[in-house]
Amino acid sequence: MSRLSVNINKIALIRNSRGGNLPDLLQVARDCEAFGAQGITVHPRPDERHIRYADIAPLKELVTTEFNIEGNPEPRFMELVLQHRPHQCTLVPDSPSQLTSDAGWDTLHHAALLKEVVARLHEAGIRVSLFVDPVEKMVEGAKAVGADRIEFYTGPYAHQFPRDPAGAVAPHTRSAMLANDIGIGINAGHDLNLDNLRYYKENVPGLLEVSIGHALVCDALYYGLRNVVQMYLEKLT
Repeated sequence: MSRLSVNINKIALIRNSRGGNLPDLLQVARDCEAFGAQGITVHPRPDERHIRYADIAPLKELVTTEFNIEGNPEPRFMELVLQHRPHQCTLVPDSPSQLTSDAGWDTLHHAALLKEVVARLHEAGIRVSLFVDPVEKMVEGAKAVGADRIEFYTGPYAHQFPRDPAGAVAPHTRSAMLANDIGIGINAGHDLNLDNLRYYKENVPGLLEVSIGHALVCDALYYGLRNVVQMYLEKLT
């Protein structure tokens, strides 16, 4: 079974829109774990439009499964991660102005930077995943800089899936087979949902973990959070 890590950024975004503590971010994280989620993911951005840097310390104390912090390894982010030492840090090459992550690392062009950052995180005992497109040479590059895992960017897969599921997943299957061969773990995330998740899991060998936030929170508006966590877990069995 692939593991489900719930990204709670959208919960923080709703909270921030009114300036109070409703919904309670910590309670939602606690409940997601109680309902069966095997991890909690956050992606603090420099403008703190959803997850705030001040959220990290209490979340680190609270989370009893796996705590995953995503972000671009700029100095403030690295200071935060090294101070609080999550179980996993997923490095994402997004700029401060981006609405959401929309591309993976060029692990060849940025090899020197990534190698240095990965080494710093490893020294702190943190597992490192690199957000990459499903391209074999980028997978090889991630392995070369010392990453423990890759996280496949699944946005294009989700976009193409309704028209051509086989074509949409094909590059992920090829890249996953290579990752398995060279010994780097596989995560995935972005726009995975109840419609496309099972097919993705069935066609990506060795998938260890998916990080899902936006779709899961949207589904929870209709089905409720407890039900939705269980529905996503069922797709991963």
